[in-house]
Amino acid sequence: MIETMSWILAGWFAALMLGVPLYVSMGVASLVFVFATGITPSIVPQKIAQAANSFPLLAAPLFILMGNIMNSGGITDRIFGFATACVGWLRGGLCHANILASVIFAGMSGSAVADAGGVGTLEIKAMRDEGYDAETAAAITAASATIGPIIPPSLPMVIYGVSADVSIGGLFLAGVIPGLLMAGALMAMVTYIARKRGLPRHPYPGFRGLLRAYGRAHWALMTPVILFGGMVAGIFTPTEAAGVATVYALILGLFVYREFDLRELPRIAAETVETTGVVLALVMTASALGWCLSLSRIPQTVGPQIVALVGDPLVFLLAVNLLLLVVGCFMEALAAMLILIPILTPAADQFGIDPIQFGLVFVLNLMIGTITPPVGVVLFVTSKIAGISFAAMSRAIVPWLLPLLAVLMAITFWPPLTTWLPKLILGR
Repeated sequence: MIETMSWILAGWFAALMLGVPLYVSMGVASLVFVFATGITPSIVPQKIAQAANSFPLLAAPLFILMGNIMNSGGITDRIFGFATACVGWLRGGLCHANILASVIFAGMSGSAVADAGGVGTLEIKAMRDEGYDAETAAAITAASATIGPIIPPSLPMVIYGVSADVSIGGLFLAGVIPGLLMAGALMAMVTYIARKRGLPRHPYPGFRGLLRAYGRAHWALMTPVILFGGMVAGIFTPTEAAGVATVYALILGLFVYREFDLRELPRIAAETVETTGVVLALVMTASALGWCLSLSRIPQTVGPQIVALVGDPLVFLLAVNLLLLVVGCFMEALAAMLILIPILTPAADQFGIDPIQFGLVFVLNLMIGTITPPVGVVLFVTSKIAGISFAAMSRAIVPWLLPLLAVLMAITFWPPLTTWLPKLILGR
């Protein structure tokens, strides 16, 4: 079976290079495998349907819906206003506010693209109006957007948890410290560049100004508190938290801020269904292909070979970092996750690497990939918003990769950065 599956995988990769949609190629590869091995073909649609019957996976469309509602309900501009009041008086103040707003919005959207396309639109416009060049505004917005999928909630972590059978609550908690480290590292870079370039800053608003900004954004700022507090206290699961957050966002938009128009709901629902459909098609067909891989025993064979070849857990993690950073340059993050999780996680298990740590390393690598050319989807979004070419965007992002890579190395070399909080709260 290994030889048969190896030839099928070779054909599958060739199909990908020819531009065949990923979910189509995975489904076809699964069917070819069962036909070639004499297994009843009906098993493939059964595995596909079984993958969709997942309670944790229900969080994906709910988080997507919540982010879309917040972008349309006047919530993002209040968050950015509060962030500007807090740190706008520092040198390069709007860059710092950009990062802080992304940290706050990360506790709501769980998506780098939602962050860049939502609060990022306000951030880039405000920075351009204050005299920042378009490249700097777009680059810091793209870099800070990668915090979104690391601080809970996180759509990529939901997908990773479902695919790798790892606690989604544990992954959410593990992302808090690395997410804050990413924000701190980016703000340190801003401080250096702001002094070098003499970037502008806002006057200090005073205590009353801070209170006014907080009062305007109070109920929006309570969203991550409710989400995180509810999960930590055991009031609801991560999946249920997505439903709670969606209802809360709708209440804010309709009754508190009154900036959400019900006529927008059909459009938002359609966008959510479209995005969810793409995600589910990939997850479902990947589940079928993963079952075929498991049956062919390729992961069980490759894992021990990697362990024997590498021999050291740290060297393995460094090799995984290099692989995922390269893959992230050429492949969309979700697709890369679904392809590589069945291959790499068995080897990580054999090395004794904590599955929570490995999950964070995996996700952070691929989130950095969203801002690396030539397939960095966040780069496309921010370059379009800023009105600059993709080539200019690709050059501008380079310095901002350094602090993110520093955090990646930190969580690779020191596991407690990702494992301490889940062990403290969940006992694992």
